[in-house]
Amino acid sequence: MKSNDIYLSLGSNLGDRLENLQRATVAVGKSMGNVIHVSSVFESAPWGVDNQADYLNLALMLHSDLEIDSLMSEIQKIELALGRDRKEKWGPRTVDIDILLVGERIIKTVNVVVPHPEMVNRRFVLQPLSEIATKAIHPVENQTVEQLLYKCPDKGAVWRFK
Repeated sequence: MKSNDIYLSLGSNLGDRLENLQRATVAVGKSMGNVIHVSSVFESAPWGVDNQADYLNLALMLHSDLEIDSLMSEIQKIELALGRDRKEKWGPRTVDIDILLVGERIIKTVNVVVPHPEMVNRRFVLQPLSEIATKAIHPVENQTVEQLLYKCPDKGAVWRFK
């Protein structure tokens, strides 16, 4: 995995969830770099806060020359443009975009931690990611995405949407 290979997780559970993911994917490609792979869309029950609609999730691989703070800035612009409201942690959202992996780099800034610190505990993140990055290495766990999915403590159901 090259250092400019960036893996993102996208999720939505408000409005037209599928359209939100499609619009976010297009926006990522326009503002952040070249989208190389996009996983299937998966559906899952909410995580963290139960009394909300099910989520649609996907993972994508992006080639980008942007620095990590610029990537985060672009993500926040896309989320805002698509109606993201940050009222409640793990609450409902039109779109959520998380940086999962940046090559095999470990990054810790004031605004960003990569690999995403919770990705190993979330089946709804690992299932789509495993479809496009089975052999990608998590640089902290030193395991592949496939291995992380197999041992994921989250046993929540995740199913292919369509």
